[in-house]
Amino acid sequence: MVEKLTQTWITSPKRLLSEIAREACLVHIYPTGPSMGCRYPLSERSLMLGRGEDCDIRLQDHSVSRRHARIEPTAEGYFVHDQQSTNGTFVNDRQLETAWLLQDGDYLRVGNCIYRYLAGGNIEAEYHEEIYRLTILDGLTQIHNQRYLTEFLDREVVRSQRHNRPLSVLMIDIDRFKSINDTFGHLCGDFVLRELADVVRTTMRKEDLFARYGGEEFAIVLVEASRDEAVAVAERIRAAVAAHQFRFEANPINLTISIGVAATSGDLGMTSANLLRQADENLYTAKRGGRDRVVG
Repeated sequence: MVEKLTQTWITSPKRLLSEIAREACLVHIYPTGPSMGCRYPLSERSLMLGRGEDCDIRLQDHSVSRRHARIEPTAEGYFVHDQQSTNGTFVNDRQLETAWLLQDGDYLRVGNCIYRYLAGGNIEAEYHEEIYRLTILDGLTQIHNQRYLTEFLDREVVRSQRHNRPLSVLMIDIDRFKSINDTFGHLCGDFVLRELADVVRTTMRKEDLFARYGGEEFAIVLVEASRDEAVAVAERIRAAVAAHQFRFEANPINLTISIGVAATSGDLGMTSANLLRQADENLYTAKRGGRDRVVG
C-alpha cells in the first residue's frame, strides 16, 4: 500500500548550506542503462527534475511529468517538492504531500526513475560504495541481481560437491504479470515487483540468497536444503504471496506466483547452469499445470 508523507517546512534563515550538504548529490540507480550510476551534484540553487527541456535533470520517460519535482536548498539541507505531477513524487516508497527534507541514503522516486540521495561526511566514499552496490543489487527491488546470483551459486555448488551437502534453487515467476502492466500501467508493475520482493524477503534465512533473475522472474538459493525442504519453503512463499493484499493506489491486485524447484546432494556432474535450467523447466511445468503452484 502506498503511504503518504507529510512534513512541516519551516522557512529557513538566510545562511549558507553546511559544508556536508554542499557536497550532496543524487545518484541515478534505476532504470538501468547509460544513466545508471550518474551523479548529479546539488548546489545552492534549486534543481528541477522532469521531461521539460528547461529541467536541470531531464528524464525521457513517459511516467515523468514535464516539471515533476523540485529540490530546494535551505540551511537545514535539501527539501524535495512535488510539482503537482501526474504520478507523484516518492521518498522511500512513500508519496509526498508537502515538502520533505531529504536524509542521507534516501531513495527518491520520480515517476519510474529512482535516485539515491547522498549527503554523508565522505561523499566520494559513499558514491563509490553506491556504484559497487549497483553492480550486485537490482536498483528497483534492492535485492541481489543476476550477476551476483551466478557468482554465489557457483561458489555454493563447489561447496556442495566438496562436502557432499544438499543445495536447492527456486525459480519464481509472477503469474499473468503482463496483464497487470497492460491493465494498470508500468508504474503498477514496478510497485508489484518491489512489494513482492518485500513479501518474499520476510520468509528468508540469512544464509540464503534472494535475487531478481530478470523481468518478473526471481531466484532463491537455499543453502543446506534438500529437495523436500526446498519444496516446503516454496509452498510457504507461494502461500504468503497469495495471502498478501497487493494494492496500487485504489486498485486491489490479486497476485499469485509459480515456483520451480531443483536440488543437488553434491553430485559431481552438477553445475550452477544445470541447477538453474532444471528449476526453470519445473517452473514452466507449474505454469502449464495451471499456475499458482510449486513443481519440484
